[in-house]
Amino acid sequence: MRAFEYASPTTREQAVKLLGDDWNEAQVLAGGTDLLALMKDEVVAPKRLVNIKDIADLKCIAFSPKTGLKIGATATIQQLLDHAEVKRRYPALIQAAEGITSPQIRSMGTAAGDLCQRPRCWYYRAGYGLLGQDENGKSLVVDGDNRYHAILGNSGPAYFVSPSSLAPALIAYGAKLQVFGPKGAREVAVEKFFAMPASPTDREQNLKPNEIVTEIIVPIPPAGTKSATYEVRQKEALDWPLAAASVVLEMKGNEVKTAKVVMGHVAPVPWPAEAAGQALAGKAVSEETANAAGEAAVRGAKGLSRNGYKIQLAKVAVKRAVLLAARGGAK
Repeated sequence: MRAFEYASPTTREQAVKLLGDDWNEAQVLAGGTDLLALMKDEVVAPKRLVNIKDIADLKCIAFSPKTGLKIGATATIQQLLDHAEVKRRYPALIQAAEGITSPQIRSMGTAAGDLCQRPRCWYYRAGYGLLGQDENGKSLVVDGDNRYHAILGNSGPAYFVSPSSLAPALIAYGAKLQVFGPKGAREVAVEKFFAMPASPTDREQNLKPNEIVTEIIVPIPPAGTKSATYEVRQKEALDWPLAAASVVLEMKGNEVKTAKVVMGHVAPVPWPAEAAGQALAGKAVSEETANAAGEAAVRGAKGLSRNGYKIQLAKVAVKRAVLLAARGGAK
């Protein structure tokens, strides 16, 4: 790891002043579970780390019957799992957090850090850039080892999958982020926070080098709403899912009034499956309708040379998330 400066501001205003206009100048340190690994492997080499864990108002989780759930940027995954109102009102978010099985990462990893972590693509982690390209700009992914890469939104040049565990559930609930920078605060929908880079110098998040995420705001689901997250994974120990789906069903009696289905780990961004929601609207949830939603979710999916199997897994994730939500989230 290369030498770097270290700063621990106590206010968000101090923090953004310590950041720069270039990602290589300074980066935010929260839990550090991703950033420090990137620095050790010399994938990134910021000249300064700005520790935001000493900013007191970024640490808490609060629920209000009027404004909904507010999750501070540096609140840990374990805090989220332990919060009574999150457990009671946001089962899809709890199940997504439960997929982070490492006690160490749960206790150190932060809510905003989960959204801001960098892709787990091994070409990126091996130093071939965000898009995994050789010195001539040719993708190493397309004809290489792409077992865990994207099956949706993969027409290029980005083939990695968004690694966030929490984002699909947050998007399904209609959550927003508060972002703070030199010009003050701005609000962005979690769905709009993610972007597919078109060049190696682009970023996969809608965030500037001198901005920090300060808060996640999740509205209160309408009465009768049912929700769930289901992941398909290779092992229960610490790992990232092969495919995941978060589902939020607004019910009218036994029928689905509206449905929001968002898939994870299948595209460079968390992937809203609008066709799956449409397949459920106006119908009672059954094995047949859940299967139809799964089929609709993967319509248009395209496998690369070695990851076609993920299409079936994504379909199954959506189907099982729908059925799990209909049962009230009880596995």
